[in-house]
Amino acid sequence: MDAYVKSEIENGIGTIEFFHPQSNSMPGSQLRNLAKEIKKLGNDDNVKIIILKSGGERAFCAGASFDELISIKDQETGLEFFSGFAHVINAIRLAPKFVIARIHGKVVGGGVGIAAAADYTFATEFAAVKLSELTIGIGPFVVGPAVERKVGISAFMQMTINATEFYTAQWAKEKGLFAEVSTTTDEMDFSINSLANKLSNYNPDAMKHMKHVSWEGTENWDQLLLDRAKISGELVLSEFTKKAINQFKAK
Repeated sequence: MDAYVKSEIENGIGTIEFFHPQSNSMPGSQLRNLAKEIKKLGNDDNVKIIILKSGGERAFCAGASFDELISIKDQETGLEFFSGFAHVINAIRLAPKFVIARIHGKVVGGGVGIAAAADYTFATEFAAVKLSELTIGIGPFVVGPAVERKVGISAFMQMTINATEFYTAQWAKEKGLFAEVSTTTDEMDFSINSLANKLSNYNPDAMKHMKHVSWEGTENWDQLLLDRAKISGELVLSEFTKKAINQFKAK
C-alpha cells in the first residue's frame, strides 16, 4: 500500500489518518501533507474535535524517513526536512480544536513529538516510546519542546540520553505523555469514540479558549522549532550520521 494522508468528518468529529509502508516513517512530503490536513480541519466549522491516527497494525510512527535523511546534501535541504516536524507540531498547537492522538503501537523520534503535541493522547500497552536521535548523531531538537512540555525535563533527558531504550506505555502514562493506556485497540477505540462524542457536543468557543490557555507560553514556537530544525539540518550532514544511518538500514 502506498503512503497517504487522508481525513473524514462525521458528526462533528474530524479524523486524520496517515500511513507509510515503512513503519509509518515520515518523509518530508508526508509531513507537509499532515500539517496541511490538520490546519484544514482546524479551520473547518463543521469540525468540533480532531482525532489523529495512523494506519497499519504495528508502529504508530517510526519518526524520520531514513531514506530521506541519507539523501540530504546541504543545510538548506536539511532545514526544510526537519521543519516538517516543526510544522506538524505547530499545526496541532495552533488548531483551535482539541487534537486527540490514537497511539496503537511503538513510537520513535519525531512520532513521540506528534504524540506529545496532541492535547489528549490515548495509547495501547504496545505503544512503547523511544527518542533514538542521539544514536544516529543528531538529537530530538525539534520535538524536544513538545515532549518536555508533557513529561518534564528529567524524563525528556532520560529518554534522550538512554537513546537505545524503549520506554513502556505505562511509563509514558506515569510521566504524562499518555492520558490513558488500554489493553487492546478495541478498548482504546471505544474510549476515544466516547470522549470524542462528548466533546463534539460541548461549546466550541469554550474549547477554543481552553486550548489557547493550555498552550500559553509557547507563542515563540513558530521560530523556536525552526531554529531547532536548523541544528538537526546541520548535524545530519556529518559523516557520523551518514555512517550510522547506513548501518541501521543494513540491519
